[in-house]
Amino acid sequence: MSNFEYLLSQIKACTVCAEHLPLGPRPVVSISAHSKILVIGQAPGTKVHASGIPWDDASGKNLRKWLGVTNEQFYDTNLFGIVPMGFCYPGKGKSGDLPPRPECAPLWHNQILDLLKEVKLTLLIGQYAQAYYLGERKKKTLTETVQNYNHYLPEFFPLVHPSPRNGIWMRKNQWFEEEIIPKLQQSVKSILG
Repeated sequence: MSNFEYLLSQIKACTVCAEHLPLGPRPVVSISAHSKILVIGQAPGTKVHASGIPWDDASGKNLRKWLGVTNEQFYDTNLFGIVPMGFCYPGKGKSGDLPPRPECAPLWHNQILDLLKEVKLTLLIGQYAQAYYLGERKKKTLTETVQNYNHYLPEFFPLVHPSPRNGIWMRKNQWFEEEIIPKLQQSVKSILG
């Protein structure tokens, strides 16, 4: 078993925050040592928790559309690595799912990143990924951070979460689909060929 396979087996067996998970632990991660684009999102929802397939929901459908890729490309771990901020479904809050559990990223992300030598671009989806990876470099709001995506290239590309619940944000910020999505697709295409 390689170091990479061992790490994946450890992540998938993780129970560190089990007592806080209403549906129990079911870590969802999809990567290979050859992943070219790393997708760092929030945490699985109930549908993804049930299927065990990352982004297997309406948000994932929107994300693949934004990226301009097929399901086959998106789920090819040699192309896309998928690592959420929280690996398990965190539970329901007042206005949607709870934030990702705070244990996952500090416990696992650096170990994962140390083994990913072929990543050319990391997509930071939503406020939790942007806060963790951009730190003080992020702008005052998520909207400003996404608008200024080019400040973080070539390493990071910050995005709003592709949830259908963000429809109001999308309507208020039409520049996202007009300007950002074409740039995102161009970046993805240049990496995937």
